[in-house]
Amino acid sequence: MAKKRIGILTSGGDCAGLNAAIRAVTRRAIDGYGWEVVGIKNGTLGLISTPVDAEVLDKQTFGGTLLRQGGTFLGTTNKGDPFAYPMADGSLKDRSQEFIDGFRELDLAGLIGIGGDGSMKILNKLCELGEIPFIGIPKTIDNDVAGTEFTIGFTTAVNVAVDALDRLHPTAASHHRIMVLEVMGRDAGHIALHAGIAGGADVILVPEIRYDMAKIKEKIRRVYEDEDRTHALIVVSEAVKTKDGSSIMHANEDGKMNYGGVAHVIGDQISKETGADTRVTVLGHVQRGGTPAMRDRVIASAFGVKAVDLMADGKSNRMVAWQNREVVDVALEEVVTRYNHIDVAGTLVDTARGLGICLGD
Repeated sequence: MAKKRIGILTSGGDCAGLNAAIRAVTRRAIDGYGWEVVGIKNGTLGLISTPVDAEVLDKQTFGGTLLRQGGTFLGTTNKGDPFAYPMADGSLKDRSQEFIDGFRELDLAGLIGIGGDGSMKILNKLCELGEIPFIGIPKTIDNDVAGTEFTIGFTTAVNVAVDALDRLHPTAASHHRIMVLEVMGRDAGHIALHAGIAGGADVILVPEIRYDMAKIKEKIRRVYEDEDRTHALIVVSEAVKTKDGSSIMHANEDGKMNYGGVAHVIGDQISKETGADTRVTVLGHVQRGGTPAMRDRVIASAFGVKAVDLMADGKSNRMVAWQNREVVDVALEEVVTRYNHIDVAGTLVDTARGLGICLGD
């Protein structure tokens, strides 16, 4: 009898900890069930390629180095939705059947997909169409996937932002400046809030809370006068809207609109309002790379093992999740219809306010 084969792919933006999840899936499938694992290259593109772009994974694939590496050795993509795939002539083509055919060609019994909320929606829809057993593993530095307290990649991204604040503080103090740090966070301010608290920020601006420049100006005045300081740290999430309610976005080479640059707008406002010497740093993709933090490796490993166990139990259309210090599984239909914003009445917002951090309101 042929070995049962399952596929695994990474989809959407890269982050630290993906290789740890792929490793865990591979080891659990081989050691726990005697299965064969096929790594699909470059996300959904691997299954719609001709020939199908994939490789069999084994324990020798993971000699120890990959666990410690950021990114994904399988490759990934955050463009090319198979339901509306952009063609060379500018048209969009439905290539979903090619995805299903590619899956069948590999003789797979199920698929494990590691992705964010957008990837989960697409993969879930593809697998439902092709009646493919599917288990999702949540990853994104934004930590905005519903149903889980943490996603793979989030902790490492926060650590990078905290390190940036630790480095900006002494130069801010030396030159009596206000340093504004822009961090990623597509529509949720989790990175900014966590990093700002851990990094001793004076102001944290997130998309969930509209800011008032008068409040920020007053906070800076108190820092200067009440605390006898001549410098300040401000963290801004990239999705924060300007005072007129607009988002700062720019088009990439594919015409897709991306966030970026709002910290420069806010920095200019602060400089004009306060007269303070102000500098802006935009971290950008630096937050995605680097050596995975301990928690990202541990959660990724726990997610990978649980995903294989769910597939062995005959489960499908489920996503593994971290809740109350353990791994559980939740229905994908509940995940893809919701979004994990900051709880503005939650513990971390209360903590920030309790520390005297200005949230702009």
